[in-house]
Amino acid sequence: MEAIGIEQRTLADRLLQLEQKSTATDDAPAATATLGAQFVKDAGYADFQKKTSRGSVGLELKNTVTNAIANTFSERRPGVVEGAFRLFTIEDLLVRLPTSANAIDWVRENVFTNAAAETAEGIQIPQSSITFTPGTMPVQNIAHFVKVTRQLAMDNAAMAAYINRRMVYGVNLRVENQLVSGNGTSPNLSGLTNAGNFTAHGYTAAALTALNLSPTNRFDLIGKMIGDCALADYPADVVILNTADWWTLRLTKDSQGRYILGDPGSSVPPVLFGLPVVASNAMVSDNVWVGSLAQAATLHDREQIVLDLSDSDENNFQLGLVSVRAMRRLALTVEKPAAARYGDLTPA
Repeated sequence: MEAIGIEQRTLADRLLQLEQKSTATDDAPAATATLGAQFVKDAGYADFQKKTSRGSVGLELKNTVTNAIANTFSERRPGVVEGAFRLFTIEDLLVRLPTSANAIDWVRENVFTNAAAETAEGIQIPQSSITFTPGTMPVQNIAHFVKVTRQLAMDNAAMAAYINRRMVYGVNLRVENQLVSGNGTSPNLSGLTNAGNFTAHGYTAAALTALNLSPTNRFDLIGKMIGDCALADYPADVVILNTADWWTLRLTKDSQGRYILGDPGSSVPPVLFGLPVVASNAMVSDNVWVGSLAQAATLHDREQIVLDLSDSDENNFQLGLVSVRAMRRLALTVEKPAAARYGDLTPA
C-alpha cells in the first residue's frame, strides 16, 4: 500500500508538471517568423521541393528586417551565415508610404512666404504664397541573385539562414547607400545628399571663426547646423555621419584627457545635442547631414523584399543549381530641402 501511494504521488507530480508546461507554452507570445522562415513555410516553396519539372516560386515578405540569427533555425552551416552586417536606421526615421504605381508624381516646396498677420475688422486679409516645383520620380528596382546547389535549396534550415543573412541584407544595404548618396540618374534613387535635396550649411572656416566657433571642432559646426534648422522652423530630428567621423567624435578628449562623450567603459548612445546620430558608411567621409527626415523626405514602398527561387535559368537544371533572387522596389522624394542641412564637416 505504501508503494502504491508513492507511485500515485509521483504520477500526480508528473501530471502537474505537464499541465504547467502546457500553460506556459500557451501563454507565451508567438514569435515573429523571420523572412527565411516565412519563405520555406510557404506553400509555393513546398511545391517547389516536391516538383520534378522546371519552374519557380516567388513570395513577397513584408515584416521588419531584424537580427535573424538567434533561435530561428535548427542548425548552422559554416560558410552560410558568417559575415559583417550593418545596422540600418535611416529607413526607420523616414515617413513611409505604400504605392501601387511605377512612378510618383510629387511636388517640391520652393518658397513659403508667410504673410499671416493680425487683421482688423473690415480690413483686407493678407495673402501668403507658396511656390512648388512638380516632378515625377520613377520607382526603382534594387535586386541581386546568386546560384546555390539544389541540395542547399532543399534544406529548410540552411535555406532560411541563407536568405536572411545574405540576400535580404544585400538588398537593404544597397537601399541605405542609395537613400543617402543616390545620384538621381536612373536607375539610381535621388538620395538625401543629391544636389537639390538639401540646403547647404554655408559655413566656411572664416565664417565659423567670426562667430567665435572653431572650424576644426566638429561639435561646433553640428550644433550650429541644428540651430539653423530650428531657426528655419524645421527642428532637426537626426544627424547623419560617416562611421569613422562618428568615432572621431566619440574619442574626442578634453584638455585633461577625459573623453567628452563618456568613458570607454560606459554605454554611450550615439547622441549629439539631444539628437540621435546615424553612423553609416553610406555617408561620404568628412560630410554631415542634419535635418528633419520626417518633414524633408518620403520613402515610397512599391514592393518590400521579394524573394524568388527558380531552377529555370540556363543550365541550372542540368547542373542541379537553383537561382535565388531578392528584389525590392521603392522611390525617395525630398519635398522640403529647407528642412535639411548638408556640407563639409570640417569646412575650409
